[in-house]
Amino acid sequence: MGASVKRAQLVLNIILLFIGGGGSPLLTRLYFVRGGNRVWFSSWLQTAGFPILLLPIAISYFSHRRASQNSSSPDGHVNKFFMNYRLFFASVIIGVLTGLDDFLMANGMERIPVSTSALISATQLAFTAGFAFLLVRQKFTSYSVNALVLLTIGAAVLAMHGKSDKPENESTGQYILGFAMMIGAAALYGFIMPFLELTYAKGGQEITYALVMQIQMVICLIATGFSTIGMLVNNDFQAIPREARNYTLGETKYYMVVIWSAIGWQFSFLGVIGIVFCASSLLSGIMVTLLIPVTQIFGVIFLREKFQAEKGVALALSIWGFVSYFYGEIKALKNPKNIPETEMSQPSNPLV
Repeated sequence: MGASVKRAQLVLNIILLFIGGGGSPLLTRLYFVRGGNRVWFSSWLQTAGFPILLLPIAISYFSHRRASQNSSSPDGHVNKFFMNYRLFFASVIIGVLTGLDDFLMANGMERIPVSTSALISATQLAFTAGFAFLLVRQKFTSYSVNALVLLTIGAAVLAMHGKSDKPENESTGQYILGFAMMIGAAALYGFIMPFLELTYAKGGQEITYALVMQIQMVICLIATGFSTIGMLVNNDFQAIPREARNYTLGETKYYMVVIWSAIGWQFSFLGVIGIVFCASSLLSGIMVTLLIPVTQIFGVIFLREKFQAEKGVALALSIWGFVSYFYGEIKALKNPKNIPETEMSQPSNPLV
């Protein structure tokens, strides 16, 4: 694949991530603050939008098929369009982990403001970096290490400010539980992204963007099945119509919130795994972190959440860390002689 095509795909996935990742957490929080209380249903919505991938996958398939018919060696060309068994089973494992991560995140977002949960999610970058080093031998520079330290300190500052932004109708224990579950979700997500990058590298098949969409399809199908079991046990399907009727914004807006939430999370997830494909899991984590100020500002504006000094400090540290990381990448591209040979040989250069 040419460098220009991969750069275009990287830009496309960043846009998808920003559209979905910027709006879907707000819609999830809006679901809870306006009368929704079904955690398994909220978890289910984070992956249930996967059928929208059927159209681009179908278009990609017929495009490959047309190309194979025009090729001098059509045999096997279409077969390479589909994932092999190794990629399939790895996707199933990631799907189960994603379902668990969605459940932890839904529990956290039910109990704490979205502006706070967004900052806690920044800690996933530190977990991503650690697991990326262990699983895919991600190389670090002084700038990326500085970014990780700043983001970690930002999360620590946020944790120390305690329960000052705890919702009035919530107990301290529930708030602490939500905080802990968001940390757990960040840690698990920090493992999933490098594991996905390792899957791309060890899948035994050339990874194309069509395969990336298929992998997401399987992951979301399994994760949705995981949440569906929880919904069945919790009788969520029977409760949804009643919950919609009692929703403070009205029944119609209830269904609009849940539908757009599902679509937004799907865009966000496709953006994340697409960035891993085009670049690396570490860059994907960095881009997720960049969404923090967007989500935080929107949470304050639209949901009227509190914005204490501690949040401002954590936000400043997060932005500083992001700028540090990209300054290092730009400097490395301008001075390739300064990059160690082992690092230059890595296939996951963020800007390639």
